[in-house]
Order: sequence, then structure tokens, then C-alpha cells
Amino acid sequence: METAIAAEGGKTVDARPVKAFGTEAATAPLNQLNIQRRKPTPHDVEIEILFCGVCHSDLHTARNEWHGTVYPCVPGHEIVGRIVSVGNHVKKFKVGDIGAVGCMVDSCRECDYCQEGLEQYCEVGNTLTYNSPDKFLGGHTFGGYSESITVDENFVLKVPENLDLAATAPLLCAGITTYSPLKHWKVGPGQKVGVVGIGGLGHMGVKFAKAMGAEVIVFTTSPSKVEDAKRLGADDVVLSKDAAQMQRYAGKLHFVLDCVSASHDINEYLSQLRVDGTLALVGAPEHPLPVAAFSLIPQRKSFAGSTIGSIAETQEMLDFCGKHNIVSDIEMINIQHINQAYERLVKGDVKYRFVIDMASLKNS
Repeated sequence: METAIAAEGGKTVDARPVKAFGTEAATAPLNQLNIQRRKPTPHDVEIEILFCGVCHSDLHTARNEWHGTVYPCVPGHEIVGRIVSVGNHVKKFKVGDIGAVGCMVDSCRECDYCQEGLEQYCEVGNTLTYNSPDKFLGGHTFGGYSESITVDENFVLKVPENLDLAATAPLLCAGITTYSPLKHWKVGPGQKVGVVGIGGLGHMGVKFAKAMGAEVIVFTTSPSKVEDAKRLGADDVVLSKDAAQMQRYAGKLHFVLDCVSASHDINEYLSQLRVDGTLALVGAPEHPLPVAAFSLIPQRKSFAGSTIGSIAETQEMLDFCGKHNIVSDIEMINIQHINQAYERLVKGDVKYRFVIDMASLKNS
């Protein structure tokens, strides 16, 4: 049943209840609940969600591990679906098209960064797909663990026709999070690139760096992942707990992409860089990583960080994936198994990304 909800500026927006999976508290399991979705305004598209990837950020937010979670919380920002309704001013999409939504659904569009096409760094603060203030309905945004989502067409992406839709979903976060720094630091032929950690992020980093023409060196603590890293495209694999192996590329790498979210000695990986090399951190350890001054100073090395890309860069990434036939390695689950999936995610027991078949919610 549709309802009219007061929005910013005194306007009202039509909304309707849809089924979702979320949690009411940091210590509570995820379960089925109803949320409100707005009916498309003139520039919106409504997407029936077909698949939603499970990101470690979903778990961190659901459990309030990064603090600031607003409940009820419906995670999910790796969304692929079918457009079922469009506003009367929409030009980029039509009913029946496949659309994708990543980590953000809006920004101020007026600050310097938004004007430069860098809305991921919006000075006012972009609107995240979940757990951000909802300027249409009030309250906060809800993510992709739901039947549908309504998003401004300018924040919806096109999926290349040759890509598997389920395996495309993780590209909307894990993909762009690794593609963006590799592109920014101009990774390409003639370079040696290290990727630290082979998980949801790392396995995408390997695929992208290899497709960009670099020689790819994987660093892992797990002997069981050596052969899989090579299958993904790694030219060599270093077991980081082996001091002798860690000397093999010391001072030789142009770029290192650090995808590890657990505490680790960052100085060991800074030592792999050559003069003017850069280590970019995309993993998000809970505690600070101490950096020794002399890990940076003698060879003019850089220690950097990177977040997701802009909407334009995310579309570029998807087009690159279409050209090179790159998708994520996934394990499909039903939404009813999300709590078990979270426990497995904590243990690193997935190769390499869970994706929810959202038909399991629709049919529940």
C-alpha cells in the first residue's frame, strides 16, 4: 500500500513497503523486515534487485564495528537488477534494462569535487546506499538486501551484456575499490605490482593488474592459496611468513595494493617498493598500522589510501570488465543463509565473494 511521506522542503513523496533483510541491533541476527521505498520521482529508476554481493563493510556496519550505525540497518551495496519503472524525465534507462548500483546513490553535486566528477569525495558527504541520511523519505537509506531500490538515474550503471549478472555484483564495490587505485597510479606494462591478501578485494586486484599488463606478485599468509592465486593471474606468489621469500622482491616493486583488513606489519610491504614506489591501502584494519619513518624516507616511497571510484570511473571499470571478460569469483547463497555467511566471512571461508540470489527473498 502506497503512503505519502514528507520530504525535505515540505514536499511529499509516494512510498510503498518492500521486503528486506536487516538487523535491529548490533548483536541481533539479520532477519526479514519491511522497509519503505520511494516511488520514482522524475529522475529516478526503480530496480528489482536480482543479485546483491556481500561485502565485509556490510558485516562491519550491521554489527556497528565502525560505530555510527543507525538501526534498523539493511546492508548491501553491490546491486544488480532489472529496471521496472522510470521517472518521466529519465533518459539513460528504460523499463527492462539491467542496472547496477554501488556504494553511493547521491551527492551534493555542487562542491568542487562533485563538479570535477569526484563525487566519492563529496565535501558535503555523498549519500551512501545504506546508513546515510535519506533526503527523500527522511530517516536513513537502506541497501540491497531487499526486493527493490529506487535511485537517481545518474547514480545507476550499465552492465555489459556479456557479463554474468551474479558475478558482476561484487564489481560494484570490490571491483571499483581495487580498479580505482590501480588506474590512479597508472599501473601498466613494464611494472611489477604486488597484491597483498587474496580475498574479496585481493582476487579482483590480481585480475585487474594482470589485465592492465603488469607483472603481478601476490603476497599471502596461506600456502593453500598459492595455486589459486596463479589461477587468478599471479605471475608469482610469496608466502609472507617466510622471511627468505620476502626478500625476493624487496626494493623491486613499482606499486603495492594492500587489501588486508586485519592487523599486519605494513613496513614489511613498504620494503618491497623501489624508489618512488607507492603502497595504496584499500583494506581497512580496525587498529592503526605503525609506519616506521625509514620505511619511507630513504627511497622516497609513498604510503597512500584509496576509496571507491566516481560514477564515471565505475562505469569505466565495468566497461573494462566487459572488454576483458572479468567478473568476481562467487559463491551464491539464499538470503535466509546470510547470518551463516557472515560467520564464514569472519573466518575468511569464501572464495571469494558471497552473492545473494534475491529471488530467495521475493519467494519467502
